[in-house]
Amino acid sequence: MIVPMTAAHSGQVLAIYQAGIDEGNATFETAAPEWPTFDEAKLPEHRFTAVEAGAVLGWVAASKVSDRCVYGGVVEHSVYVAPTARGRGVATSLLTALIDSTEAAGIWTIQSGIFPENIASLTLHQRLGFRVIGTRERIGCHHGAWRDVTLIERRSPRIN
Repeated sequence: MIVPMTAAHSGQVLAIYQAGIDEGNATFETAAPEWPTFDEAKLPEHRFTAVEAGAVLGWVAASKVSDRCVYGGVVEHSVYVAPTARGRGVATSLLTALIDSTEAAGIWTIQSGIFPENIASLTLHQRLGFRVIGTRERIGCHHGAWRDVTLIERRSPRIN
């Protein structure tokens, strides 16, 4: 079941985030933030959890790209699934919920940066209408190695 993310999910959400961080191909972050920092950075109306029998299986959340009004219809997102829940369509369900909520709110672009080595994430996003914009080469140093980031976006076909 996909439900809005709340503080009640915080411990499990941050544990899933940390698991993704620990795997090394999800983000430049090295540690999940405390809940207040995470909560403040994510748009409340565009964050969801996949829940089964009280357990959070994954989450998706969007953040503003900029405070400038011209970017009011552009968000950046992250999606994470617990290692034990992968391959069950959880990420597809979460991204679909995000697409639905952003389009209902008049948001025309969802974007993200993904490490090129994260083939599963790139494949998932392309299946749901995201396209590769390009690659930022050696954009950041991660655990002592320079990493590329593939930029992706999904432009809403419903919002012109």
